[in-house]
Amino acid sequence: MRILLLEDDLTLCDTIEQALGKEGYSVDCCHDGETAMLYALNTDLGHDLAIVDRMLPIVDGLTIIKSMRRKGITIPVIIITGMAALDDRIEGLDGGADDYLVKPFHVLELLARVRALTRRPHEMKESNCLTYCDLTFDRMNRLLRRGELELTLTGKETELLYHLMKTPETLLTKEQLIVRVWGANSEIEPGNVENYISFLRKRLKELQSRCEIKTVYGTGYKLERSHA
Repeated sequence: MRILLLEDDLTLCDTIEQALGKEGYSVDCCHDGETAMLYALNTDLGHDLAIVDRMLPIVDGLTIIKSMRRKGITIPVIIITGMAALDDRIEGLDGGADDYLVKPFHVLELLARVRALTRRPHEMKESNCLTYCDLTFDRMNRLLRRGELELTLTGKETELLYHLMKTPETLLTKEQLIVRVWGANSEIEPGNVENYISFLRKRLKELQSRCEIKTVYGTGYKLERSHA
């Protein structure tokens, strides 16, 4: 699960990032509102939740949240702020936040609130089980099936195939896949994407699937039915 953390206090940001990392979350951090706005409105980054400091420099956090909601971005948002007045809380929640945590707070409480907001309802859990053509994919358990045949994928294979299967027959660029699978701050080379695509193709061959991952040269990849 990927979390966007918008906090200009570098010490606090580092503390929260480390705590979230220990819980298994992947975290993208921004320290000013201008950069944060770019991250928050970029749906290609695939964030599942945002933690937003209300008093960010350049562009304030509440403005960012309102912009997210206007764009139709519905991920849960937690405001973290020193603004404790009742009117401030009401304004934050009415402005699009799902939760409001006043500084100073214990990081364990923040983690509990993150867990509460990321507990997926039944409908969202089902979205982790995808089907396309002759394939059934269980993202949570990393299982790829065709009929009676079944394979367990690695973590990166799982995330890469998930994004390809979530929008089959749709071109995804290498850059989009790097951001969604490895993160916006990753230094992974495009050649590593090619390696993992090759691994997935071998998996499909092992399952004797009618699906294939097509290369659109110079651009990216898409999952589609084989025409062979």
